Amino acid sequence: MAVFDGLIVSKWSRAVFEDMKLGGVTAANCTCAVWEGFRDTMGNIAKWHNWFNNFDDLLVPIKRVSDIRRAKTEKKVGIVLGFQNISPIEDELDFLGLFKDLGVGVMQLTYNTQNLVGSGCYESNDSGLSDFGRDAIDEMNRLGILIDLSHVGSQTSKDAIHHSKVPVCYSHACPKVLRDHPRNKTDEELRVIAKHGGFVGVTMFPPFLPKGAESSLDDYLDAIEHVIKVIGEDQVGIGTDMTQDYDKTFFDWITHDKGTGRKLIDFGEIKNPPGFQRLGEFPNLTAAMIKRGWTEDRIRRIMGENWINTLANVWGD
Repeated sequence: MAVFDGLIVSKWSRAVFEDMKLGGVTAANCTCAVWEGFRDTMGNIAKWHNWFNNFDDLLVPIKRVSDIRRAKTEKKVGIVLGFQNISPIEDELDFLGLFKDLGVGVMQLTYNTQNLVGSGCYESNDSGLSDFGRDAIDEMNRLGILIDLSHVGSQTSKDAIHHSKVPVCYSHACPKVLRDHPRNKTDEELRVIAKHGGFVGVTMFPPFLPKGAESSLDDYLDAIEHVIKVIGEDQVGIGTDMTQDYDKTFFDWITHDKGTGRKLIDFGEIKNPPGFQRLGEFPNLTAAMIKRGWTEDRIRRIMGENWINTLANVWGD
């Protein structure tokens, strides 16, 4: 089956790419920018293009859905470049097209705090989508860039869902009813995005799961099943948010505003559920689904087919 992970933000290396292949990952949305501006993001993308050249025995850059199918056929790992913040475009809408041409197919509007587009989930006052944000969404719709709202504030997300002319997503989110955390989404938020054709990738990042660092694979499946119960199984998938090989320095960087400002949140211990602590252990997730009694059709949908359908709707192919 095709396996698509809606968000991976690991410490990129050939070893990580080999682990993705070992785990049977067909393709994934791979973060190439979080807090960076234009120049640093271009440097990150240059690294990716070097990896595409140097590891062409292993990686396939993904710009269209047919590339995902090619990655599956060639038994390689497909890479969709993604932003977790729209900060790389700075205040230039024309940069959106440039990044799209370079292979960036998914962009999150804000990362945790305020930017020119709107507010993040840890911002004390979410004033909603700015006029510049509406212009950015219009251009992203035109270009075929999937809009991500995982770390975006509630009001900004609602505004974006209603303004966008094509479906948007929470690429990596958990239901708030299972754990009251500012990064998690209420059932109403899940319903609203689904009502407008949007998509939810359910994350297993430990701080967002019901039991935190003590969560199990069953707790992760509970989260997926809850989202399915709320919005149905056609608009749900996987978005692990796997942070493989990163250390404390990385988590300090992502939990401070713009990387260096005020402390936003303390995640505590970061320990993925036993049996799925590395990307190479992806088959254990499938095994857990089978043990739950999920049908083969549901497993295929959640593990990849639903994501691929959503990307086809937004990318146009």
